[in-house]
Amino acid sequence: MEAQKPKAQTSAKKNAPGIKNASWVIVICAIICVCFFIFFLGNEMHFEDGHPINIWGTIYKGGFIVPVLQTLFLTVIVLAVERGIALSAAKGKGNITKFVAGVKASLAKGDIEGARKLCAAQKGSVAAVVDAALVRYEEMDKNTVLTKEQKIANLQKQVEEATALEMPTLQQNLPIIATMTTLGTLVGLLGTVMGMIKSFQALSQSGAPDSTELSTGISEALINTAFGIATGAFAVIFYNYYTNKIDNLTYAIDEIGFSIVQTFAATH
Repeated sequence: MEAQKPKAQTSAKKNAPGIKNASWVIVICAIICVCFFIFFLGNEMHFEDGHPINIWGTIYKGGFIVPVLQTLFLTVIVLAVERGIALSAAKGKGNITKFVAGVKASLAKGDIEGARKLCAAQKGSVAAVVDAALVRYEEMDKNTVLTKEQKIANLQKQVEEATALEMPTLQQNLPIIATMTTLGTLVGLLGTVMGMIKSFQALSQSGAPDSTELSTGISEALINTAFGIATGAFAVIFYNYYTNKIDNLTYAIDEIGFSIVQTFAATH
């Protein structure tokens, strides 16, 4: 008689909410930044005889690259906040370290139901993966057809499948933040070069240099440099911070998954 294979377990659900289509975030940020650039930074109250009289007018003199850089910067901030909310939900309600210790203690006592109650209280991605593995644990415990090796293999597969279901939502939008790291710096450098070109054009004129054109070119170069560096720096910080948080969640899942499989192997 052919051994019956257990039905695929699909109880693990995605527990990291977030923005699915980040392109809309970029478009909305672009609209906001262009409107801010035209209607606020370009407002005549920031200028006198065509010269900026405050920091806002000086930023406006940075040229058309400024709203592009502002869009990149605002996108980084919005996606960073979105990832913070999503990963906080993925972590669950309690401390991950205590949750891992509690589940391992319940497994050591053979209290599967107690471990599942801890998952229900914790919530989040880690708890969802562990709960899916515990459901399969109980199924394998009652299964009288499969061999021990087959049961262990099914249990390991369930942990891997549940983890694979959660990981994409944890890493969602991080590649965009990583892209902003380089893109922000390069666009800022482009603005810097364009500003320096204007400055040298003002200096190259015969007679006395055009001070207005010279100051405009220098403003454009420095403003774009500042926005480019700020965008790249924030993107690097947020990307590394959230990558580290995801790694910690992954380690917790791996640790509990290994404990579940080892407990089953030792008690059956």
